[in-house]
Amino acid sequence: MSIAPTSSPATTPRLRPIMVGPIRIDAPVILAPMSGVTDLPFRRLCRELQAPMVVSEMIASQAMVRENRQTLKMAEVDGFGGPTSVQLAGCDPAVMAEAAKLAVDHGAAIVDINFGCPVKKVAIGQQAGSALMRDEIGAARILEAVVKAVPGPVTLKMRMGWDHNSLNAPRLAKIAEECGIRLVTVHGRTRQMLYTGTADWAFVAKVKQAVSIPVIVNGDILTPEHAAEALRQSGADGVMIGRGCYGRPWLLARTAAHLTGAAPLPEPDLAAQYDIVLRHYRAMLEHHGSHPGVRLARKHLAWYSKGLPGSAEFRVKVNQAETQAAAEALLAEFYLPLIEQGVEAVRDTYREAGAESGMDSLAA
Repeated sequence: MSIAPTSSPATTPRLRPIMVGPIRIDAPVILAPMSGVTDLPFRRLCRELQAPMVVSEMIASQAMVRENRQTLKMAEVDGFGGPTSVQLAGCDPAVMAEAAKLAVDHGAAIVDINFGCPVKKVAIGQQAGSALMRDEIGAARILEAVVKAVPGPVTLKMRMGWDHNSLNAPRLAKIAEECGIRLVTVHGRTRQMLYTGTADWAFVAKVKQAVSIPVIVNGDILTPEHAAEALRQSGADGVMIGRGCYGRPWLLARTAAHLTGAAPLPEPDLAAQYDIVLRHYRAMLEHHGSHPGVRLARKHLAWYSKGLPGSAEFRVKVNQAETQAAAEALLAEFYLPLIEQGVEAVRDTYREAGAESGMDSLAA
């Protein structure tokens, strides 16, 4: 992957609207599904900040069919009126089809199928996620079953292949198109790479050449400039952003503006970021409950603070806070003096490098 340091208006690729079945996406800049990250509060926040499209966390189809209470909560849609997508994982065509019906019944306009998850529990233990890239016949059965089960469009997210000896994403994308899949997203890594190495945006061009449906490029997109370069190398129709949104739910809207020629959207100043952090924190506690919410929100508070003066000490303290009052007091103690001092909120240097030890484990 070769990343251009800057991107001028003359050379920046311009995104165009795409159709996913009957659904129009005006600016295909999409929040990636990330387990434990893209819950309903985070998706809603991204949408409030003008993200064009978001996707739910990966949901296990078996749990969905059992109508597990927590699973159904994960599948709730954001309610902002735009395209809503719920991602499902599994290896049984009948179960996946039934889960897709339930997702649509609960408000999903689009059902996304996961053939990309590389984690051992899913790919090896359950023979789902990226394991299905090694079984094209089984994969096709799942795709056909889900497409037939729901009236709306079905999409697919996958990797380049299981390993570099089996880079079959172009062939599997063609199979998917023949099964009725309306859009394919490709993460530019193999399953065996997990989240190491560098995403190969140029490889995605082979997928784009193999199909006539829209193709979305994913992996290592941390800035609007990365997104532009990923589009150049892949020829894709849009981008999907995962870990670049950690602590920056506004990145999707900034990227969409950059790629559509709209007025540039600056990084929010620190006062605006503090307001966003508080809204996100309170929404998480309301959604998950006070005690679990406090714990689940810790990683988000750490991501928001990264790169700011005193952030390491703040993270130690906030990770020990057990109540909402204690955590919000620490947030005020951390942010308000920095705002008063006029500290610059932009942290592009570390974002460009993607060098956070805690970010790579959930990269999308």
